[in-house]
Amino acid sequence: MFPICIALFFIFFIPSALSQSVHPRQTVATFSIVGSDEQTGELGIAVASRFFAVGSVVPWAKAEVGAVATQSFANTSFGWRGLELLEQGLDPQEVVKTLLKDDADPNRRQFGVVSSDGRSATYTGKDCIPWAGGRAGRNYAVQGNILAGESVVAAMESTFVATSGTLADRLYAALLEGERMGGDSRGKQSAALLVVKQGAGYGGFTDRAIDIRVDDHAEPFVELRRLLNYAQMNYSWNEAWTLFKEGKASASLPHMERTARMAPTNPEVLYDLAVIRLAAGKDQEALEALRNAIALNPKLKVQARGDSDLQHLRNRDEFETLTAE
Repeated sequence: MFPICIALFFIFFIPSALSQSVHPRQTVATFSIVGSDEQTGELGIAVASRFFAVGSVVPWAKAEVGAVATQSFANTSFGWRGLELLEQGLDPQEVVKTLLKDDADPNRRQFGVVSSDGRSATYTGKDCIPWAGGRAGRNYAVQGNILAGESVVAAMESTFVATSGTLADRLYAALLEGERMGGDSRGKQSAALLVVKQGAGYGGFTDRAIDIRVDDHAEPFVELRRLLNYAQMNYSWNEAWTLFKEGKASASLPHMERTARMAPTNPEVLYDLAVIRLAAGKDQEALEALRNAIALNPKLKVQARGDSDLQHLRNRDEFETLTAE
């Protein structure tokens, strides 16, 4: 009986599961926006699709170089090769021509390119599945295929141009407006948002300021927004801590204060605020932040008692009382 059960499982259940998956040769039908912010030095991409883990295929970026979104019947080498060509000094239009020149299936490719100085290009092959097309301008390139219509990329373009805030805010707003206008005509499944900036990753060792993905979700745009809220706070926190570790407490403090405003109930954020306030010479304000952190998470008392970054507070009665067991 056991082998028969296994056979029945494969006959009735496995085909059903596979029917929900994406065939490896399926087109990466999607809509994306590639953007840059010349004032902050940020580069980024936002993308969404009725495709599993679109963030693992489409977005490519390198700080102080540029960003590329490669989709449709995606040639993922266009990502890293496009960045290499930008780094060699080619402008985005030249990158498009160079990548297509030796490609085996150029008429089914779609991709957008933005350089760190704001130049841009978008390309849609004539055999991409309609509706397919794109728009490009200073600091952005928008493109999509298997869309509800041209109104999707038109809305994304106008929203990006008109929206204020961080680059991540503008990219997300454009993506959300594309979805509101119909997005991928097959539906929704995954989304991703990537922002790079020199030294903006953890500890300053990478350029990954924000790198979030929703691989498979009934409401990917809602989930992406939730992740982005946390990611923007974490980005600010990383900037603060990197400057602090470089011995630049005064420069670090505004970033950490901003982080605390974004996450006023996160005890670890408030703890680091105490550390950086103390290093910047604000002893009383440091104690206040530490008191709030410990109130939210009493386990931080142990860390505080042995933390050399709080050494300057150790002989104060208020600190001893606050961290007592």
